[in-house]
Amino acid sequence: MNKFVVFLLPAILLGLATCPRSQSKPASPTSVDAQGARKTVYETRANHDPDGIGKFYMGREIAHVMGHQGADWLERPDRIETELPDEVVKQMNLKPTDVVADIGAGTGYFTFRIAPLVKQGKVLAVDIQPEMLSIIEGRKKRFQADNVTGILSTETDTKLPAASVDVVLFVDAYHEFSYPREMMESIVRGLKPGGRLVQIEYRGEDPDVPIKRLHKMTVAQAKKEMAAVGLVWKETKEFLPQQHFLVFEKANK
Repeated sequence: MNKFVVFLLPAILLGLATCPRSQSKPASPTSVDAQGARKTVYETRANHDPDGIGKFYMGREIAHVMGHQGADWLERPDRIETELPDEVVKQMNLKPTDVVADIGAGTGYFTFRIAPLVKQGKVLAVDIQPEMLSIIEGRKKRFQADNVTGILSTETDTKLPAASVDVVLFVDAYHEFSYPREMMESIVRGLKPGGRLVQIEYRGEDPDVPIKRLHKMTVAQAKKEMAAVGLVWKETKEFLPQQHFLVFEKANK
């Protein structure tokens, strides 16, 4: 199935398995060129990386993803050391009143780390899978996180309310979006003017990062794709062992 979660199963990361593909295929988006002609923003190729879906966006092949069957993997203990989730949340520089959207929230691994820091705001846990949102709903009482709200998205729309979000986070998820242009357009609509987006991706520039090529992204590629929807790069923080921490901003107007 072609769905996104925050992290991948180890089989996908290490190249030991593939995943089923989505059966629902929304119409390809179009953009308008300088002459006003309509053209698709995606390209499909019959010959492609077996780890991808054969669909390309801005020169990048979109990776296969796994579904809610990876829930246990998302909560693996070694993430504390390998991905420094508490430091990630600290580096987001959140305010107590912030509304934060955790895109591809999965089991709420980051959602429930963010919630205590935005007691006067809220966390929107966005996922395409109702099974994941059910897990999050079940954990809210345990974490005393009444400020967490689940949102069931689609492959093309996060369903974020317009101009409602101060900070968006997605962790190792963007490169798996089946329709990245539409998803990003919906995220930009959901961001308030001056709102920030934090994108975390495994370092595509580093061949020593033991992740399959399509599940990594370079800073240059991330900047190019975010610029396509009007987001401005602000900084890249390199405190994580294997990942980039990129910050983009919506124009304040």
